[in-house]
Amino acid sequence: MQKKKVALLYGGKSVEHDISIRSAKNIFEAADKEKYQIYCIGISTNGGWYLTNEVSNDITKGLKLSLQLHNGQMSFSTSEEENLIFDVAFPALHGTDGEDGNIQGLLEVTGTAYAGSDVMGSSIAMNKFFTKQILEKQGIPVCDYLYFTYQDDPEFEFIKDKLGLPFIIKPINLGSSVGVSKVKSKSEFKTALKEAFKYDNEIIAEEFVEARELECSVLVENNEIKASVPGEIVVEKEYEFYTFQAKYVDSKAARLEIPASLPENIENTIKHLSINAFKAVGCQGFARVDVFYQEDQGMCYVNEINTIPGFTNSSMFPMMWKHDGYTFTSLIDTIISEAIYRFERKTRLKTNFNSGLE
Repeated sequence: MQKKKVALLYGGKSVEHDISIRSAKNIFEAADKEKYQIYCIGISTNGGWYLTNEVSNDITKGLKLSLQLHNGQMSFSTSEEENLIFDVAFPALHGTDGEDGNIQGLLEVTGTAYAGSDVMGSSIAMNKFFTKQILEKQGIPVCDYLYFTYQDDPEFEFIKDKLGLPFIIKPINLGSSVGVSKVKSKSEFKTALKEAFKYDNEIIAEEFVEARELECSVLVENNEIKASVPGEIVVEKEYEFYTFQAKYVDSKAARLEIPASLPENIENTIKHLSINAFKAVGCQGFARVDVFYQEDQGMCYVNEINTIPGFTNSSMFPMMWKHDGYTFTSLIDTIISEAIYRFERKTRLKTNFNSGLE
């Protein structure tokens, strides 16, 4: 059997560049080398594309790539090779230009199969404001929130009256808790705004909910949308929420419990909400849905949808599927197989129309 050529895209012009490298290293190591020939394509922080022998922290030491079209397909050339064409791309890019629909748009218009959500699903899920609006319309519970742009002049008292204290300030289009602050007083407000607007021109203020922080993974396999067993993030008391430091730097900051200890009806509710949220924003392939569970109220709120969740050693997405019987290798295989199937299904559609016009 001829191996499928897979372009593993990693790095990127994103504040989550380093996290992407960690994810891509695990994907590269886990991919079935009997079935796939993996080409590591690193995108530097300056936006240059490089072919690297393996997933590397020093992307620019690779061979510089030139993008071109070859018979309508995306291909690359280096100083050593021309017309390097892939069967499928696996974007392991987190955040800006990777998870927001931009790279998906490039892959779409160049006729390339790719893993994960398409342009629409990616761009909606990346935008926390649009995601919340759509989920609300679909009757999926979300926390109260307010939307602001850089041109606005958000007032502390207005937000406090609407959301109470404390509240969360976060950029609209970022992940990994970058630029996120918990505001408990007026003295913290301006610093929180400055931090969020450093990374985005749009932000949301969000009600802080005292709740258990849960995650549920979603996967498409053989046309079936599946939800994994939910997992729980138990953050140490010294952290006020699941910060970037707690996620990726301090190995003792949080404990991951898989499966989460939940009543059966709540577990089923979380799975149901996760699949419905996945469908509502138009996700495809795979995603991770973050949920708050207010135990005393018996309420679950969908917080965010991550269309390219982490594949790092501390990431919940592969851990939850491991509990449900998927090895890292079989998980990657399922994701790539679904991407190829979806692309082949799409190619049956006509893209021209005989109008009879001259």
